[in-house]
Amino acid sequence: MSFYRWDDIPEEKLTDLFSRKLVVGKNEMLALVTLKKGAFVRPHKHESEQISFILKGALKFQISEREIVVKEGELLHLPSNMEHSAIALEDTLDLDVFSPIRKDWLEGSDSYLRK
Repeated sequence: MSFYRWDDIPEEKLTDLFSRKLVVGKNEMLALVTLKKGAFVRPHKHESEQISFILKGALKFQISEREIVVKEGELLHLPSNMEHSAIALEDTLDLDVFSPIRKDWLEGSDSYLRK
């Protein structure tokens, strides 16, 4: 068993517009992601299923030919290996759940986020 407080978890700043806090279990990972308006997450895909829950703000996801705007209180489920990108339409706080864990995030090989 583990107990966490978001305020006690160090924030990893990847760019001036994107930062995150992580809680990592054996098979799943939770990320509290802060995106400032205009932050762009480049197209990418990963083995992990992803559920994005927008706590504040709005993200516009591009998935294939489809654009989906996810706003405060809404969730988006992305299956494994589905290519997607996103842009923050306003300052946004996003809670992402990944299973299995994102090893690229833990190893720092997530270069698509660091540009």
